[in-house]
Amino acid sequence: MDETLDEPPTSAVFLDNCHFSQVIFNNVEKFYVPGGDITCFYTLTQHITPRRKDWVGIFRVGWKTTREYYTFMWAPFPSDLSGDSIVQQQIQFRAYYLPKDDEYYQFCYVDEEGVVRGASVPFQFRAETEDDILVVTTQGEVEEIEQQNKDLVKENKELKESCLCLQKQNLGLQEELRLAQEKMKELEGEVCFLQTGNLELRRAQELQAVEMSSAQMNLASIREQNIKLGKENQELQKGLESLRSSCEKLELEGNFLKEENKRLTEQNGCRERELQQFKEHNQEVSSEKEQLESRLKTTLDHMDQLQSQVLNQEKEMENLLRMDHDKTEQLEHLKEENRQLRITLTEQKEQEEKLEQCLEDLKVTEASMALHLQHKQHQNHDITKELEEKNHLFQLLQRKKDEIEEKNLRLRQENNELLMRLSESPDYSARVAVPSAQVPTRSPESADLLFGNPYYNSLETSAVNMPSVKKCPLCHEVFSDDIGPRQYEDHVRSHILDCPFCDETFEDKQVYDDHVYCHSLE
Repeated sequence: MDETLDEPPTSAVFLDNCHFSQVIFNNVEKFYVPGGDITCFYTLTQHITPRRKDWVGIFRVGWKTTREYYTFMWAPFPSDLSGDSIVQQQIQFRAYYLPKDDEYYQFCYVDEEGVVRGASVPFQFRAETEDDILVVTTQGEVEEIEQQNKDLVKENKELKESCLCLQKQNLGLQEELRLAQEKMKELEGEVCFLQTGNLELRRAQELQAVEMSSAQMNLASIREQNIKLGKENQELQKGLESLRSSCEKLELEGNFLKEENKRLTEQNGCRERELQQFKEHNQEVSSEKEQLESRLKTTLDHMDQLQSQVLNQEKEMENLLRMDHDKTEQLEHLKEENRQLRITLTEQKEQEEKLEQCLEDLKVTEASMALHLQHKQHQNHDITKELEEKNHLFQLLQRKKDEIEEKNLRLRQENNELLMRLSESPDYSARVAVPSAQVPTRSPESADLLFGNPYYNSLETSAVNMPSVKKCPLCHEVFSDDIGPRQYEDHVRSHILDCPFCDETFEDKQVYDDHVYCHSLE
């Protein structure tokens, strides 16, 4: 044998963790003649990457782990590898190392980690069956038998007739048994394929369960975010109530935010109800899956019982051929058992068709649930984006309000300082001493002020002799009279920031940066 002395890599991995569809075995015969070499043909699909330590083994049907191989050959490494190509390979097993019994075996492709990547249809090692048997007797033997049995001719004739009838019945039963055996072999192959399909379905269901758990985790995080947003919305409502007296625009936007928050809370309640319905539906689906798995186990156990019954029937047929006296009774018994087997086989086929329909329904329901969950996740994402934009707008408005209040405070301070300067200047005190006939009358707007309004027109006409004071309203820098109005305007304009995206201007650098960042989000 071309095998090396090294043992192949095996593992205790069970059938549940194997992938039987990555390597496909081709042209597998139903039986191979003992004493000759056999060639195994297989195809490597694009789902597997072959490695140096991969091997192909012959396993007896019913194996549990890859350590139960009968013989093996190292898989040849393909010369031309490409990611999407399908590679045809073949291996030749020597006759000396092949099994000598007539049990069922199958080819299995095992990778270097000891995991099965493909399995073939079961087959046997047995010789070809001879349909016709020719018996030759000599004429002398016939004459001796006739002379010895002259007295028993009548009895022999009757026995011959009965034997002929029994032989005909035996031949018919043998043909029925042969057909039943062939059907059983086909059923065994179908059972192997069904087992592999069930394993793949179980893996797909496990993956879907993992995806469902991750989706539930995402939904839980979304709920927490919605709760946080609800708290933030309450705080925003309080802030909006305090700002209603100062700005009518903020009142309108606050009412709009309240309505949107109510709508979002209602949507969150509806989504929580839908999630509960999805959880209940998932529990029902899992219970149906468990029921289906139990049914599959019972059918497999019943198939094992049927196989054992068929083996017992073969042994009974061999005993029937040896024992001629009890042929009639045993043949009737076999007929009844064959009828029962046919009935059970039809019932099993109906059960398998029902199970396949149930599995297809489960797949459809799971796909619809996954699509619905994705749609809900997209909706939650859009809602969170809208809330973030609203919060950002509210923060910008609040900053604008703070800036306006700061400007008002600055103007008040400047007014107070100007009033103090006017009160301290000698010219102002001399003007105060002028008779009441020459003092201009106060306007009703400045009647409530202590020293009058310094910005009123009457004071502007009398302020020609006062020293001019040029002060920047943004940085509070004071300029002398020598500086012209153009330089003073250039200095004030240097503090003003123009938005590159719109026509708005800003005086505060932080507000300008936030405004530009909002444009970048769009």
